[in-house]
Amino acid sequence: MEENMHQSGDNKFIPMTSVSSGSGREVRSDVYYYTNQIVNVVMIGEPGSSGWVLIDAGMPKCGPEILAEAESRFGKDRRPSAIILTHGHFDHVGGLVYLIEAWNVPIYAHPLEFPYLTGEKSYPEPDTSVEGGLLAKISSIYPIEPIDVSEAIKPLPEDGHVPGLPQWRWFHVPGHSPGQVALFRERDRTLLSADAFVTVKQDAFYKVLIQKEEICGPPVYLTTDWHAAKESVKKLQALQPELVVSGHGTAMKGAALNEGLKNLAENFDKEAVPSHGRYVD
Repeated sequence: MEENMHQSGDNKFIPMTSVSSGSGREVRSDVYYYTNQIVNVVMIGEPGSSGWVLIDAGMPKCGPEILAEAESRFGKDRRPSAIILTHGHFDHVGGLVYLIEAWNVPIYAHPLEFPYLTGEKSYPEPDTSVEGGLLAKISSIYPIEPIDVSEAIKPLPEDGHVPGLPQWRWFHVPGHSPGQVALFRERDRTLLSADAFVTVKQDAFYKVLIQKEEICGPPVYLTTDWHAAKESVKKLQALQPELVVSGHGTAMKGAALNEGLKNLAENFDKEAVPSHGRYVD
């Protein structure tokens, strides 16, 4: 099966980092996130358990790093039961083919992301003209070509349940990408928001480097539908999460999360939408 799968044709190491790179944090007894350069991957399951689930697959060329971190938390011979993709941008699928070859497990994603995960279609080009910081201006270097994992990918169940995670539900939160999903557990109100909103201003080089904590809209240079992005933030704010792990930035909880997310949902056009850019109007 693996012989027919491949990473994108423009897959390459991206020289970005943050103070959190290479470190992990347990935010619930069974929720652990690891920062690979500037992006978070999430491992759900008690330490040492079998049948855990991986959420996303990091930056390009990061497969061995994620595998080593997973083995440190769960054990060398304890592969996940599944990999769930929040979406297919380069910084969420960078180690995917390597991990499938190591584990031979199914991947689940929203059907609207399938063209970008089956070799059919490239993402729109990043918008270097958009209002924003240095990481927006250099976004033309980011990979956009599709990967092909068609032989391993399956659609997320239509009823909202998450394979391997019976207490979790997925929510369609488009805008940043057509088939982006977030994951939520009602029991402890834990939210994995993907890039629907993030906890660091992702276009600002210095803020990403130091991981300055703040509730922000989706990364501006790859967000192509701002109306959908606004509705997605409102949907997630209505869940009233008590803890969030986003695709970028540190985990947040309590008043800072609640107040920041409420402000973003109520003032999205002012707080998140750039003043200009290819996809703004």
